[in-house]
Amino acid sequence: MPDQTGRSLTVYVGTHVAAQTEGIYILHLDTSTGALTPVSKVPDVRSPFFLDTSPDGQYLYAGCVLDEFNGEPGGSVKAFSINPQTGNLTLLNEQPAKGEVPCYVSVDKTGRCLLVANYSSGSVAAFPINENGTLEPASQVTQHEGSSVHPDRQEGPHIHSIVLSPDHRYAFAADLGTDKVQIYKLNASSATLEPNDQPFVSTQPGAGPRHMAFHPNETRAYLINELDNTFAVYDCNAKSGTLKERQTLSALPSDYDGDSYGADIVVHPSGRFLYGSNREHNSIAIMTINASTGELTPFAHQPTEAWPWNLEIDPTGTFLLSANQRGNSVTVFRIDQNTGALQPVGNSVEVPGAVCIKTI
Repeated sequence: MPDQTGRSLTVYVGTHVAAQTEGIYILHLDTSTGALTPVSKVPDVRSPFFLDTSPDGQYLYAGCVLDEFNGEPGGSVKAFSINPQTGNLTLLNEQPAKGEVPCYVSVDKTGRCLLVANYSSGSVAAFPINENGTLEPASQVTQHEGSSVHPDRQEGPHIHSIVLSPDHRYAFAADLGTDKVQIYKLNASSATLEPNDQPFVSTQPGAGPRHMAFHPNETRAYLINELDNTFAVYDCNAKSGTLKERQTLSALPSDYDGDSYGADIVVHPSGRFLYGSNREHNSIAIMTINASTGELTPFAHQPTEAWPWNLEIDPTGTFLLSANQRGNSVTVFRIDQNTGALQPVGNSVEVPGAVCIKTI
């Protein structure tokens, strides 16, 4: 959140390490220079895999990867209040995630509903949010079914994200295990989901859909596929919540033939550029977006530290931050507003097992 000069943002970093010992890290980003400064750590938050904040910036929610919580197998979701002066977090309450490996959380624009994607169990859970930011027990759990062609990674459903449409009327669940993006109608007031009239869109077999992002004009949706490391471009009907595939292309350089796994995808606020993280290749793919068609053209691949996971563009559109899980760091890049190119700012901050970034 801005300080008195309006030059500082609070950056929250979720972590995931094998020992489940790390917490949420709090950093400050200087939006003039791009300097990233460590502030504090919120301890006793085991494997806070993914984060989201309420629309008013008063609350933060974390999906935590645990073996069990309160006697239930699977992880939990935590609610925190945010100190408006310091950015520090205070735990409000915690609920069972109703699934294994809660890897993605989304808060709707009213701030009254939290959606959670449970990767290993292949389910989506919806939670009512009270006016004081606390979470009620899950109001609905939707179990996906099916499989696809990869013998190890697609033996069953594995939901990797639950992303809201720009108007928050629809929710899109990217299911790596079934090669489908399931589409739901969201009733935020009751914290419930129902299948859309177009209930899903299928990817190429073995693609492994992971994360989605929308163009600012709301007519295009973009998907990064983990297993074949590709981008897919969809025409999006905002009124009906439907998707129609327009383009698929590699997120990797044409001359690269090694292993790599797509992770996260973000669209620049200008709508002119798209970025995707490639783990193993350890790069950020930079794509230009055609203003008329929404289609992508490869521009460059910016090297970053090992295993880039989540990407975040600051609200001014000036800087891109990368959470590098195996690099145990968060790095900052300045965005060229004309070309979309990324220039390393120079400093990175050590964060063990960094996987998710949220700025306010």
